[in-house]
Amino acid sequence: MPDLFDQTTSAAPLRDAPRPLADRLRPAAIAEVIGQKKVLSADGPLGAMLASGSLSSLILWGPPGVGKTTIARLLADATDLAFVQISAIFTGVPDLRKVFEAAKLRRQQGRGTLLFVDEIHRFNKAQQDGFLPHMEDGTIVLVGATTENPSFELNAALLSRSQVIVLERLSPADLELLVQRAEKELGRALPLKAEAREALVNMADGDGRALLNLIEQVAAWKLDNPLDTAALSERLMRRAAKYDKSGEEHYNLISALHKSVRGSDPDAALYWFARMLEGGEDPRFLARRITRMSVEDIGLADPQAQTICLHAWEVYERLGSPEGELALAEAVTYLALAPKSNAVYVAYKAARAEARKTGSEPPPKHILNAPTKMMKDQGYGSGYAYDHDAEDGFSGQNYFPETMKRPVFYQPVERGYERELKKRVEWFAKLRDKRG
Repeated sequence: MPDLFDQTTSAAPLRDAPRPLADRLRPAAIAEVIGQKKVLSADGPLGAMLASGSLSSLILWGPPGVGKTTIARLLADATDLAFVQISAIFTGVPDLRKVFEAAKLRRQQGRGTLLFVDEIHRFNKAQQDGFLPHMEDGTIVLVGATTENPSFELNAALLSRSQVIVLERLSPADLELLVQRAEKELGRALPLKAEAREALVNMADGDGRALLNLIEQVAAWKLDNPLDTAALSERLMRRAAKYDKSGEEHYNLISALHKSVRGSDPDAALYWFARMLEGGEDPRFLARRITRMSVEDIGLADPQAQTICLHAWEVYERLGSPEGELALAEAVTYLALAPKSNAVYVAYKAARAEARKTGSEPPPKHILNAPTKMMKDQGYGSGYAYDHDAEDGFSGQNYFPETMKRPVFYQPVERGYERELKKRVEWFAKLRDKRG
């Protein structure tokens, strides 16, 4: 009786049934996989596992269309494991229970199971925990596939029992090789001029499955002459940029934008800003993050930066898209070119850390108000020096707890307006030493 959960025993398609190009070009051996040489080569982690004949549980992490399912299927073939595929989107607890029972029965019959779980990050914590005992007793070798950062989305217990394999988006050279394989399978060259062929590869954006879908569309056209880039663009819509507003790519791009601003590169900053807008990011989120950059990375080196960001935010709220986005672009450009300082940010974090350590220490009594006679008798306000009456408007008194050694939190940098603030800090330090 066939095993309903063993994909290797499913019925073969009818001889004349149409098969998608992606299915027809699916590699039959690890050596035929395009790309991923870092992990599949003899020195790579998967190559080493196959050479030793021992396969551990894995998490395949990478963007769509880079071969996660294909690699999992080939690993099962190479290690003589039954290949079982499920999707976390469509599989519930009763289905998982049936999968595990079938794997136990298969193990009793002398064969192991490679359980491939697509979109494994979609399972909740309890469902992920359900895999652990079956991984530990050898009932299954788990191979999970995810486009999200495993350290964010998967349980620590599951990760500790698996090896994370990072798969990379396919390079233009990889995609061109895929085009050549497709042409060989189709028995003819694509009706594209050289520049249009390159444009087709770029449209796939590193996704092999997307490229094969595009190739199928192009191959179906009845054309008398090869198309140029403009004609190809009219017939095909460019693939939407990979961008998940709540996932890994969201954080990658905002990190790229922030670091480009910090690195004083307005061109790169505008590029990542545009990438996020093109991906559908909410401009209000960007306005908030841009304002945060002005606080964290420009600070008092250019106090005007915060004002410009807030005004840009306000302009966007009044104009909306797309006109208001230009105000945000101006703010991004200004921040990238502004002098940088995180001195206040560092000082603030240091002050918070010190406050946590000395949070029970009272202020010195001389800077406390004394609204009652009893408080005056206790010394509240006694000895306070009114700074406006002191020479230079500076008394030099101690404002820290009496038991606490005076720390230095704020250390201005020699950039922008903080040059002036540095002079003031040093001047007050000299007066403080002079007046004891």
